Amino acid sequence: MDRKLRMGMVGGGKDAFIGAIHRHAANMDGLVELVCGALSIDPQIAEDSGKMLFLPEERVYLNFEEMIEKESQLPPDVRMDFVTIVTPNYAHFAPAMLALDKGFNVVVEKPITFSLDEAFQLKRKLEETGLILLLTHTYSGYPMVKQAKQMVKEGMFGKIRKIYVEYPQGWLSTLTEREGNAGAAWRTDPKKSGKSGAMGDIGTHAAHLAEYISGLKITHLCADLNTMVEGRRLEDDGNVLLKFDNGAAGVLMASQIAAGEENALKIRVYGEKGGLEWAQQEPNTLMVKWHTQPTQTYRAGTNGFLSDIAKFNCRTPAGHPEGYLEAFANLYRSFALTLSAKIDGTTPSELLDFPSIDDGIRGMAFIDTVVKSGESNEKWTVFEINN
Repeated sequence: MDRKLRMGMVGGGKDAFIGAIHRHAANMDGLVELVCGALSIDPQIAEDSGKMLFLPEERVYLNFEEMIEKESQLPPDVRMDFVTIVTPNYAHFAPAMLALDKGFNVVVEKPITFSLDEAFQLKRKLEETGLILLLTHTYSGYPMVKQAKQMVKEGMFGKIRKIYVEYPQGWLSTLTEREGNAGAAWRTDPKKSGKSGAMGDIGTHAAHLAEYISGLKITHLCADLNTMVEGRRLEDDGNVLLKFDNGAAGVLMASQIAAGEENALKIRVYGEKGGLEWAQQEPNTLMVKWHTQPTQTYRAGTNGFLSDIAKFNCRTPAGHPEGYLEAFANLYRSFALTLSAKIDGTTPSELLDFPSIDDGIRGMAFIDTVVKSGESNEKWTVFEINN
Protein backbone atom coordinates (compact mmCIF):
# COMPACT_ATOMS: atom_id res chain seq x y z
CA MET A 1 0.00 0.00 0.00
CA ASP A 2 1.29 3.47 -0.86
CA ARG A 3 -1.20 5.25 1.39
CA LYS A 4 -2.82 5.12 4.79
CA LEU A 5 -6.08 3.28 5.30
CA ARG A 6 -9.02 5.64 5.72
CA MET A 7 -11.14 5.11 8.85
CA GLY A 8 -14.63 6.31 9.72
CA MET A 9 -15.97 6.20 13.26
CA VAL A 10 -19.45 5.66 14.70
CA GLY A 11 -19.66 6.96 18.28
CA GLY A 12 -16.58 7.96 20.23
CA GLY A 13 -17.17 11.70 20.45
CA LYS A 14 -15.63 14.02 23.01
CA ASP A 15 -17.93 12.71 25.76
CA ALA A 16 -16.76 9.07 25.38
CA PHE A 17 -13.36 7.74 26.51
CA ILE A 18 -13.20 4.62 24.30
CA GLY A 19 -13.30 6.57 21.03
CA ALA A 20 -10.06 8.34 21.93
CA ILE A 21 -8.48 4.98 22.83
CA HIS A 22 -9.36 3.62 19.38
CA ARG A 23 -8.03 6.72 17.64
CA HIS A 24 -4.72 6.61 19.54
CA ALA A 25 -4.36 2.89 18.81
CA ALA A 26 -5.23 3.20 15.12
CA ASN A 27 -2.79 6.08 14.71
CA MET A 28 0.18 4.57 16.57
CA ASP A 29 1.80 2.91 13.54
CA GLY A 30 0.95 5.57 10.95
CA LEU A 31 -1.09 3.08 8.92
CA VAL A 32 -4.54 4.63 9.48
CA GLU A 33 -6.10 8.08 9.34
CA LEU A 34 -9.53 9.20 10.54
CA VAL A 35 -11.38 10.81 7.63
CA CYS A 36 -15.01 10.96 8.76
CA GLY A 37 -17.31 10.28 11.66
CA ALA A 38 -20.80 10.11 13.10
CA LEU A 39 -19.42 10.74 16.55
CA SER A 40 -22.50 11.16 18.72
CA ILE A 41 -26.28 10.90 18.69
CA ASP A 42 -26.24 14.47 20.05
CA PRO A 43 -25.86 16.74 16.98
CA GLN A 44 -23.94 19.42 18.86
CA ILE A 45 -21.49 16.92 20.35
CA ALA A 46 -21.08 15.31 16.92
CA GLU A 47 -20.24 18.65 15.32
CA ASP A 48 -17.98 19.79 18.15
CA SER A 49 -16.14 16.46 18.12
CA GLY A 50 -15.60 16.66 14.38
CA LYS A 51 -14.10 20.13 14.73
CA MET A 52 -11.91 19.00 17.60
CA LEU A 53 -10.54 16.21 15.38
CA PHE A 54 -10.08 18.58 12.39
CA LEU A 55 -12.40 16.59 10.15
CA PRO A 56 -13.74 18.31 7.03
CA GLU A 57 -17.13 19.83 7.81
CA GLU A 58 -18.82 17.86 5.02
CA ARG A 59 -17.56 14.59 6.51
CA VAL A 60 -18.89 15.19 10.00
CA TYR A 61 -22.19 13.31 9.96
CA LEU A 62 -25.13 13.39 12.38
CA ASN A 63 -25.94 9.66 12.16
CA PHE A 64 -24.29 6.47 10.93
CA GLU A 65 -26.85 5.92 8.15
CA GLU A 66 -25.96 9.25 6.55
CA MET A 67 -22.25 8.63 6.96
CA ILE A 68 -22.19 5.16 5.44
CA GLU A 69 -24.51 6.10 2.57
CA LYS A 70 -22.63 9.28 1.63
CA GLU A 71 -19.21 7.68 2.03
CA SER A 72 -20.26 4.86 -0.30
CA GLN A 73 -21.01 7.46 -2.99
CA LEU A 74 -17.57 9.07 -2.82
CA PRO A 75 -14.81 8.09 -5.29
CA PRO A 76 -12.81 4.99 -4.26
CA ASP A 77 -9.68 7.07 -3.67
CA VAL A 78 -11.52 9.32 -1.18
CA ARG A 79 -14.07 7.27 0.76
CA MET A 80 -13.30 5.41 3.98
CA ASP A 81 -11.90 1.87 3.82
CA PHE A 82 -13.40 0.72 7.12
CA VAL A 83 -15.60 1.90 9.94
CA THR A 84 -14.89 1.59 13.66
CA ILE A 85 -17.98 1.19 15.86
CA VAL A 86 -17.60 2.30 19.50
CA THR A 87 -21.22 2.64 20.57
CA PRO A 88 -23.04 0.79 23.41
CA ASN A 89 -23.82 -2.89 22.76
CA TYR A 90 -27.34 -2.38 21.39
CA ALA A 91 -25.98 -0.06 18.67
CA HIS A 92 -23.30 -2.37 17.23
CA PHE A 93 -25.30 -4.48 14.81
CA ALA A 94 -27.10 -1.92 12.67
CA PRO A 95 -24.04 0.16 11.65
CA ALA A 96 -21.93 -2.98 11.21
CA MET A 97 -24.47 -4.60 8.92
CA LEU A 98 -25.03 -1.43 6.90
CA ALA A 99 -21.28 -0.92 6.53
CA LEU A 100 -20.82 -4.46 5.24
CA ASP A 101 -23.78 -4.02 2.89
CA LYS A 102 -22.08 -0.95 1.42
CA GLY A 103 -18.71 -2.67 1.05
CA PHE A 104 -16.87 -1.36 4.10
CA ASN A 105 -14.74 -3.44 6.46
CA VAL A 106 -15.55 -3.20 10.17
CA VAL A 107 -13.88 -2.78 13.54
CA VAL A 108 -16.28 -3.21 16.46
CA GLU A 109 -16.19 -3.16 20.26
CA LYS A 110 -17.15 -6.26 22.26
CA PRO A 111 -19.51 -7.90 22.84
CA ILE A 112 -19.99 -7.94 19.11
CA THR A 113 -23.79 -7.55 19.05
CA PHE A 114 -26.87 -7.46 21.27
CA SER A 115 -27.81 -11.07 20.55
CA LEU A 116 -26.32 -14.30 19.23
CA ASP A 117 -28.68 -14.20 16.24
CA GLU A 118 -27.31 -10.81 15.22
CA ALA A 119 -23.76 -12.17 15.44
CA PHE A 120 -24.68 -15.01 13.08
CA GLN A 121 -26.22 -12.52 10.67
CA LEU A 122 -22.94 -10.59 10.60
CA LYS A 123 -21.00 -13.81 9.94
CA ARG A 124 -23.22 -14.65 6.98
CA LYS A 125 -22.79 -11.12 5.62
CA LEU A 126 -19.00 -11.34 6.01
CA GLU A 127 -18.96 -14.67 4.16
CA GLU A 128 -21.13 -13.17 1.44
CA THR A 129 -19.01 -10.05 0.98
CA GLY A 130 -15.50 -11.34 1.74
CA LEU A 131 -14.88 -8.31 3.95
CA ILE A 132 -12.84 -8.25 7.18
CA LEU A 133 -13.95 -7.66 10.77
CA LEU A 134 -11.84 -6.93 13.85
CA LEU A 135 -13.38 -7.48 17.29
CA THR A 136 -11.40 -5.52 19.86
CA HIS A 137 -10.70 -8.07 22.58
CA THR A 138 -7.81 -5.87 23.67
CA TYR A 139 -6.01 -8.24 26.00
CA SER A 140 -5.12 -10.66 23.22
CA GLY A 141 -2.89 -7.90 21.82
CA TYR A 142 -0.33 -7.96 24.64
CA PRO A 143 3.01 -9.48 23.59
CA MET A 144 3.26 -11.69 26.68
CA VAL A 145 -0.22 -13.07 26.00
CA LYS A 146 1.05 -13.96 22.52
CA GLN A 147 4.07 -15.61 24.16
CA ALA A 148 1.85 -17.61 26.51
CA LYS A 149 -0.33 -18.79 23.64
CA GLN A 150 2.68 -19.87 21.60
CA MET A 151 4.21 -21.83 24.48
CA VAL A 152 0.97 -23.72 25.02
CA LYS A 153 0.62 -24.31 21.28
CA GLU A 154 4.12 -25.80 21.13
CA GLY A 155 3.19 -28.28 23.86
CA MET A 156 5.73 -27.03 26.37
CA PHE A 157 3.36 -27.70 29.28
CA GLY A 158 1.92 -30.95 27.95
CA LYS A 159 -1.82 -31.49 28.01
CA ILE A 160 -3.63 -28.55 29.62
CA ARG A 161 -5.54 -29.60 32.73
CA LYS A 162 -6.62 -26.49 34.61
CA ILE A 163 -7.41 -22.85 33.80
CA TYR A 164 -8.14 -20.09 36.29
CA VAL A 165 -9.14 -16.68 34.96
CA GLU A 166 -10.37 -13.82 37.11
CA TYR A 167 -11.48 -10.29 36.28
CA PRO A 168 -12.28 -8.20 39.37
CA GLN A 169 -13.15 -4.51 39.15
CA GLY A 170 -14.57 -2.25 41.85
CA TRP A 171 -16.03 0.66 39.91
CA LEU A 172 -19.66 -0.50 40.29
CA SER A 173 -19.48 -1.06 44.04
CA THR A 174 -22.13 1.64 44.47
CA LEU A 175 -25.20 2.54 42.42
CA THR A 176 -23.08 4.88 40.34
CA GLU A 177 -25.39 4.55 37.32
CA ARG A 178 -27.84 6.81 39.19
CA GLU A 179 -25.16 9.33 40.05
CA GLY A 180 -24.43 10.64 36.55
CA ASN A 181 -21.95 7.98 35.39
CA ALA A 182 -22.94 7.54 31.73
CA GLY A 183 -20.76 4.45 31.20
CA ALA A 184 -22.32 2.74 34.18
CA ALA A 185 -25.82 3.79 33.11
CA TRP A 186 -25.82 2.01 29.77
CA ARG A 187 -23.83 -1.01 30.98
CA THR A 188 -26.43 -1.72 33.67
CA ASP A 189 -29.43 -1.10 31.40
CA PRO A 190 -30.68 -4.36 29.83
CA LYS A 191 -32.15 -2.39 26.90
CA LYS A 192 -28.69 -1.12 25.97
CA SER A 193 -26.27 -3.68 27.38
CA GLY A 194 -28.24 -6.89 26.82
CA LYS A 195 -29.22 -9.72 29.13
CA SER A 196 -25.97 -9.68 31.13
CA GLY A 197 -24.05 -7.09 33.10
CA ALA A 198 -20.64 -8.05 34.46
CA MET A 199 -20.41 -11.27 32.44
CA GLY A 200 -21.27 -9.48 29.21
CA ASP A 201 -18.94 -6.57 29.89
CA ILE A 202 -15.83 -8.24 31.36
CA GLY A 203 -16.66 -11.95 31.65
CA THR A 204 -16.49 -12.18 27.86
CA HIS A 205 -12.92 -10.83 28.00
CA ALA A 206 -11.99 -13.47 30.56
CA ALA A 207 -13.59 -16.30 28.57
CA HIS A 208 -11.92 -15.15 25.35
CA LEU A 209 -8.52 -14.95 27.04
CA ALA A 210 -8.89 -18.47 28.46
CA GLU A 211 -9.74 -19.91 25.04
CA TYR A 212 -7.17 -17.77 23.22
CA ILE A 213 -4.16 -18.75 25.33
CA SER A 214 -5.11 -22.39 25.82
CA GLY A 215 -6.32 -23.04 22.27
CA LEU A 216 -9.24 -24.91 23.85
CA LYS A 217 -13.00 -24.36 23.61
CA ILE A 218 -15.50 -24.21 26.46
CA THR A 219 -18.03 -27.04 26.18
CA HIS A 220 -19.98 -26.86 29.47
CA LEU A 221 -20.34 -24.40 32.30
CA CYS A 222 -22.01 -23.95 35.67
CA ALA A 223 -22.72 -20.32 36.58
CA ASP A 224 -23.62 -18.50 39.77
CA LEU A 225 -24.66 -14.90 38.98
CA ASN A 226 -25.28 -12.26 41.63
CA THR A 227 -26.63 -8.73 41.80
CA MET A 228 -24.94 -7.39 44.91
CA VAL A 229 -25.85 -3.69 44.70
CA GLU A 230 -29.50 -3.20 45.61
CA GLY A 231 -31.52 -1.59 42.84
CA ARG A 232 -29.25 -2.71 39.98
CA ARG A 233 -31.03 -4.38 37.06
CA LEU A 234 -28.24 -6.68 35.83
CA GLU A 235 -25.76 -8.92 37.63
CA ASP A 236 -22.60 -7.25 38.85
CA ASP A 237 -20.78 -10.38 40.05
CA GLY A 238 -20.43 -14.00 38.97
CA ASN A 239 -18.53 -17.26 39.32
CA VAL A 240 -18.43 -19.90 36.58
CA LEU A 241 -17.09 -23.45 36.53
CA LEU A 242 -15.85 -24.44 33.08
CA LYS A 243 -15.25 -27.64 31.11
CA PHE A 244 -13.07 -27.56 27.99
CA ASP A 245 -13.03 -29.74 24.89
CA ASN A 246 -9.88 -31.65 25.92
CA GLY A 247 -11.28 -32.50 29.37
CA ALA A 248 -9.59 -29.60 31.18
CA ALA A 249 -11.44 -27.89 34.03
CA GLY A 250 -11.61 -24.18 34.69
CA VAL A 251 -12.84 -21.45 36.97
CA LEU A 252 -13.86 -17.99 35.78
CA MET A 253 -14.68 -15.10 38.09
CA ALA A 254 -15.91 -11.70 36.92
CA SER A 255 -16.97 -9.02 39.36
CA GLN A 256 -17.49 -5.28 39.18
CA ILE A 257 -18.20 -4.89 42.90
CA ALA A 258 -14.75 -5.97 44.14
CA ALA A 259 -14.26 -2.70 46.03
CA GLY A 260 -10.73 -1.35 45.72
CA GLU A 261 -9.83 -3.28 42.57
CA GLU A 262 -9.01 -1.41 39.37
CA ASN A 263 -8.72 -3.73 36.36
CA ALA A 264 -7.17 -6.88 37.79
CA LEU A 265 -7.57 -9.37 34.95
CA LYS A 266 -5.37 -12.40 35.63
CA ILE A 267 -5.02 -15.88 34.14
CA ARG A 268 -3.25 -19.08 35.19
CA VAL A 269 -2.99 -22.10 32.89
CA TYR A 270 -1.61 -25.47 34.09
CA GLY A 271 -0.57 -28.52 32.10
CA GLU A 272 1.08 -31.85 32.89
CA LYS A 273 4.59 -30.38 33.02
CA GLY A 274 4.04 -26.86 34.30
CA GLY A 275 2.00 -23.71 33.89
CA LEU A 276 1.96 -19.98 33.34
CA GLU A 277 0.59 -16.86 34.99
CA TRP A 278 -0.12 -13.44 33.45
CA ALA A 279 -1.73 -10.34 34.95
CA GLN A 280 -3.02 -7.35 32.98
CA GLN A 281 -1.86 -4.84 35.59
CA GLU A 282 1.73 -6.10 35.13
CA PRO A 283 1.48 -6.99 31.43
CA ASN A 284 5.16 -7.10 30.52
CA THR A 285 5.76 -10.10 32.78
CA LEU A 286 4.89 -13.76 32.15
CA MET A 287 5.58 -16.23 34.94
CA VAL A 288 6.35 -19.77 33.78
CA LYS A 289 6.27 -22.48 36.45
CA TRP A 290 7.69 -25.98 36.07
CA HIS A 291 7.04 -29.23 37.91
CA THR A 292 10.74 -30.15 38.07
CA GLN A 293 12.54 -26.81 37.57
CA PRO A 294 12.65 -23.34 39.16
CA THR A 295 10.08 -20.75 38.09
CA GLN A 296 11.08 -18.59 35.12
CA THR A 297 10.21 -14.95 34.47
CA TYR A 298 9.73 -13.92 30.85
CA ARG A 299 9.76 -10.19 30.10
CA ALA A 300 8.56 -8.24 27.07
CA GLY A 301 11.44 -6.88 25.01
CA THR A 302 13.89 -9.66 25.92
CA ASN A 303 13.79 -10.80 22.34
CA GLY A 304 16.38 -13.55 22.61
CA PHE A 305 13.91 -15.57 24.67
CA LEU A 306 10.58 -14.80 22.99
CA SER A 307 8.61 -16.35 20.15
CA ASP A 308 8.43 -14.59 16.80
CA ILE A 309 4.83 -13.51 17.35
CA ALA A 310 5.64 -12.08 20.79
CA LYS A 311 8.62 -10.18 19.35
CA PHE A 312 6.44 -8.85 16.53
CA ASN A 313 4.08 -7.39 19.11
CA CYS A 314 6.78 -5.82 21.31
CA ARG A 315 7.37 -2.14 20.59
CA THR A 316 10.08 -1.02 23.01
CA PRO A 317 13.34 -2.43 24.44
CA ALA A 318 13.29 -4.48 27.62
CA GLY A 319 12.50 -2.44 30.72
CA HIS A 320 10.43 0.16 28.87
CA PRO A 321 6.78 -0.33 29.86
CA GLU A 322 4.18 -1.17 27.26
CA GLY A 323 0.53 -1.27 28.16
CA TYR A 324 -3.10 -1.03 27.14
CA LEU A 325 -2.68 1.43 24.27
CA GLU A 326 0.11 -0.62 22.72
CA ALA A 327 -1.92 -3.83 23.00
CA PHE A 328 -4.86 -2.07 21.37
CA ALA A 329 -2.55 -0.76 18.66
CA ASN A 330 -1.25 -4.27 17.99
CA LEU A 331 -4.79 -5.33 17.07
CA TYR A 332 -5.21 -2.33 14.77
CA ARG A 333 -1.82 -2.93 13.15
CA SER A 334 -2.61 -6.58 12.41
CA PHE A 335 -6.02 -5.61 11.05
CA ALA A 336 -4.58 -2.76 8.95
CA LEU A 337 -1.77 -4.87 7.48
CA THR A 338 -4.21 -7.69 6.70
CA LEU A 339 -6.62 -5.28 5.00
CA SER A 340 -3.79 -3.59 3.09
CA ALA A 341 -2.57 -6.97 1.85
CA LYS A 342 -6.10 -7.83 0.74
CA ILE A 343 -6.40 -4.54 -1.16
CA ASP A 344 -3.00 -5.16 -2.79
CA GLY A 345 -3.88 -8.78 -3.61
CA THR A 346 -1.00 -10.16 -1.55
CA THR A 347 -0.84 -12.73 1.27
CA PRO A 348 -0.71 -11.24 4.78
CA SER A 349 1.99 -12.36 7.22
CA GLU A 350 1.12 -15.32 9.42
CA LEU A 351 2.13 -13.16 12.40
CA LEU A 352 -0.96 -11.00 11.91
CA ASP A 353 -3.43 -12.18 14.50
CA PHE A 354 -6.62 -10.49 15.72
CA PRO A 355 -10.06 -11.52 17.07
CA SER A 356 -12.71 -12.05 14.41
CA ILE A 357 -16.40 -12.78 13.93
CA ASP A 358 -15.99 -16.32 15.28
CA ASP A 359 -14.66 -14.92 18.56
CA GLY A 360 -17.66 -12.62 18.62
CA ILE A 361 -20.06 -15.51 18.16
CA ARG A 362 -18.43 -17.45 20.97
CA GLY A 363 -18.67 -14.39 23.18
CA MET A 364 -22.41 -14.05 22.57
CA ALA A 365 -22.88 -17.79 23.15
CA PHE A 366 -20.95 -17.44 26.42
CA ILE A 367 -23.34 -14.71 27.58
CA ASP A 368 -26.41 -16.75 26.62
CA THR A 369 -25.11 -19.90 28.30
CA VAL A 370 -23.99 -18.15 31.48
CA VAL A 371 -27.39 -16.49 31.90
CA LYS A 372 -29.18 -19.77 31.15
CA SER A 373 -27.03 -21.61 33.68
CA GLY A 374 -27.43 -18.87 36.27
CA GLU A 375 -31.21 -19.24 36.03
CA SER A 376 -31.11 -23.06 36.15
CA ASN A 377 -31.08 -25.51 39.03
CA GLU A 378 -29.01 -27.94 36.97
CA LYS A 379 -25.32 -28.22 37.76
CA TRP A 380 -24.02 -28.26 34.18
CA THR A 381 -25.38 -26.42 31.17
CA VAL A 382 -24.24 -27.43 27.69
CA PHE A 383 -22.37 -24.62 25.91
CA GLU A 384 -24.45 -24.30 22.75
CA ILE A 385 -24.11 -22.22 19.60
CA ASN A 386 -27.46 -22.45 17.82
CA ASN A 387 -27.90 -20.65 14.54
